[in-house]
Amino acid sequence: MITIGLDVGGTKVLGVAVDSAAPASPLAEERVPTPDGGAGLVDALVGLADRLAARCSEHGPVTAMGVGVPGLVDRSGMLHLGPHLRHIADLPLSAAMTERTGVPVPVDNDANCHALAELRAGAAQGVEEALVVTLGTGIGAGVVTGGQVLHGMNGFAGEPGHMIVNPNGPPCPCGQRGCWERFASGTGLARLAREAAEAGRLEAVTAASGGDPDMVRGEHVTSAAAVGDAEAKTVLDEFAWWIGLGLANLTNVLDPSTIVLGGGLVDAADLVLPGVRRHFAALVMAGTERRLPEMVPAQLGERAGAIGAALLVTAS
Repeated sequence: MITIGLDVGGTKVLGVAVDSAAPASPLAEERVPTPDGGAGLVDALVGLADRLAARCSEHGPVTAMGVGVPGLVDRSGMLHLGPHLRHIADLPLSAAMTERTGVPVPVDNDANCHALAELRAGAAQGVEEALVVTLGTGIGAGVVTGGQVLHGMNGFAGEPGHMIVNPNGPPCPCGQRGCWERFASGTGLARLAREAAEAGRLEAVTAASGGDPDMVRGEHVTSAAAVGDAEAKTVLDEFAWWIGLGLANLTNVLDPSTIVLGGGLVDAADLVLPGVRRHFAALVMAGTERRLPEMVPAQLGERAGAIGAALLVTAS
């Protein structure tokens, strides 16, 4: 069965066409910029799906498609709120896409799609109790329990990026202050780096960024840490502490056997994961007396959300 998965991000939409028997190897792939507004988003998704269907037509007809989108998506496929999307709220995305395409179009949160993909074809295969956390511009998560992705009463389960870890912390696009993703996402790393640069630390990184602390980015820190810069390593260790804190809180509640870490920050896994594991073990309840969850990088990379969206139609 050929299905199409569309993964909506803050800046781009990634689409794949997959054979559901081998979803980890897409038959076709395309991406477009994420437009403003609900009508523009639906138009972009339909156009992308049409192009993908044409590209894989020799493999058979497309029988269904799915969409992953960041934010609060209810069980009907209504996107109520997307903090990282522009001018989009209360959008009946599933209904609009089904009407436009003539095929069923389930819609789910993008991190749930990531979790479904890793559960079916990636690092969480065969795992009954897992937590799949995506660390990118923000933080999303899919909770796997009993071998199924947990949705909760409204469909809103899996938003740990908006756990408040510091009520006096920086503002979050969700409207609160001090959410976990303000500290432990790519945006959080950039903020920690700028604060360090403004305090007179990260001298080499700041110099390489033109001497302006406001120009320091997270990737500058990881690049410097990779070649041994001690100040950059200190910032990365602080960043790892914040990641470990959130994962420890989630583990105290959910007790997963496996934690899969995905998103763009997995590119720096060799630099960040050792510190995350160390801080996590110190922060989780009874860390020296319990079997800790295995903590592993995601396997499907940036395609995970789109692959998971393509699998929504077959998810039970």
